[in-house]
Amino acid sequence: MSASEVAPSDHVHPGDPVTVDRYTAGARINHWITATTLVLLGLSGLALFHPSLFFLTGVFGGGQWTRAIHPWLGVVLFFSFFGLFFRFWRLNLWTRRDSAWMKRLGDVLANDEDEYEELVEVGKYNAGQKVVFWAMSILIIALISSGLVIWDQYFEEYTTLDQKRVAILVHSLAAITIICVWIVHVYAAIWVRGTIRGMTRGTVTGGWAWRHHRKWLRDLVSAKPKDPRATPAE
Repeated sequence: MSASEVAPSDHVHPGDPVTVDRYTAGARINHWITATTLVLLGLSGLALFHPSLFFLTGVFGGGQWTRAIHPWLGVVLFFSFFGLFFRFWRLNLWTRRDSAWMKRLGDVLANDEDEYEELVEVGKYNAGQKVVFWAMSILIIALISSGLVIWDQYFEEYTTLDQKRVAILVHSLAAITIICVWIVHVYAAIWVRGTIRGMTRGTVTGGWAWRHHRKWLRDLVSAKPKDPRATPAE
């Protein structure tokens, strides 16, 4: 069994239906802290980005509070996402299987039941999920790095005006991009029915795993003592 396909906490449980452990409680808490912080950062950042969006400062108690809270939310996001990165980076390493899956992306988006039998089997994460993971990783580094440059309350004396101008541009572009990536991530989670359950309950059904992450389920079943009640198709 490839270590890149399965986490130590992943297990298959027989029953009707079969259930599969996908995320631990710690991973789920880590995820929701990251998600909540990212939403708050997006709202506060947009409020500071353009006068037409200044009304969003009302969520944080006004303009001064928004300006004060926004960078600290960035610090929380960085460390929270670092926890997710530490947990999942090995599972998101790119493989040839992911490249093959990307070539069949049209079949995935078509959501054709008949096509799933012919799709390339993937591990715990498909290529699309891996792209989101690495995009988030790169963009959060860009955001925290550029954010520190323009955080004048603590770092004004360490940077020049030209550096601040470049940092503001990088920060704005990275922020817009990460909002787009977040929208894709949320849409995909809603679109693929049963996905959100994994991040709320920590488990998915055997049928969901068989359809969307078949290699992951095969590896799990082959690594555990077989139970006649637990079949991948259930």
